[in-house]
Amino acid sequence: MECSAEMNQVKKKIDDFQLGPIDLDIQSGLITALVGSNGAGKSTVLKMLMNLVKQDEGTITLLNEQVDGDSEEWKEKVAYLPQSFPGLVPFTGMELKKLTSEWYPKWDERLFNKINKLFDLSLTKKFGKLSQGSQQKLKFALTLPRNPNLLILDEPTSHMDIPSKKLLIDLLVEWMEEGARTILLATHQVEDIRKLADYLVIMDKGRMLGSFEKEELIAQYKQYWVKGSLPPVTVPGEIERKENMLVTKCPSQTEEFLKNRGVTWSTAKSLELDEIISIMLTK
Repeated sequence: MECSAEMNQVKKKIDDFQLGPIDLDIQSGLITALVGSNGAGKSTVLKMLMNLVKQDEGTITLLNEQVDGDSEEWKEKVAYLPQSFPGLVPFTGMELKKLTSEWYPKWDERLFNKINKLFDLSLTKKFGKLSQGSQQKLKFALTLPRNPNLLILDEPTSHMDIPSKKLLIDLLVEWMEEGARTILLATHQVEDIRKLADYLVIMDKGRMLGSFEKEELIAQYKQYWVKGSLPPVTVPGEIERKENMLVTKCPSQTEEFLKNRGVTWSTAKSLELDEIISIMLTK
């Protein structure tokens, strides 16, 4: 499958923090969530993809162009929503919309007006006078209508209330259905991941633990309550146990092992996505 973004053996050292080596392929036409604890390096990865932070080693490609090459044509096809954007503070929403729309030839005025109506944006107020939630809504409204091939979002629902988060997620789902588009988002909001992501890239302390198809990942982790006692030996795939409860990351091997020993279970269920991510980051 074609990739919209690629990192090959990318490394970056910032003070005592070592990021990488990162090998990353973001498949086109899908939504990929970059997931990890605070300080894992998610935002730095996004900044390097946008060529805002230079890598020490490795190559980075967006839409088949190296981001640090001579051509910058890729910038017209990529929209990036960072966590912070200090330069917006003195401008009103209307002024920011005018400036942004002039920079992007594919600007979708109809979509901006739709987002404005849904979020009830205060376009006459200066950005710095808005609440954090209102600032986030305005930044999103200035990003999505750029109509990019690749949309990169850093914590897009931060500071938003629950109804606004739902509106944003619905807008992204609808936007993805309208064409050949790709989204990469960094988030620690499980609801964002559950409703949006096709793939998860898990990061921890500057390391990439792997890339996983969401539904396959959920199917890999199960919790069992056995009748009687668990075998006194380690069960294949076992992650943890407590009394007659067992958590495994290899359900088929676990079930075969238990059946061969005459052990049955009363209940088996898949783990919640947040439980799986927590296990991957702590075990």
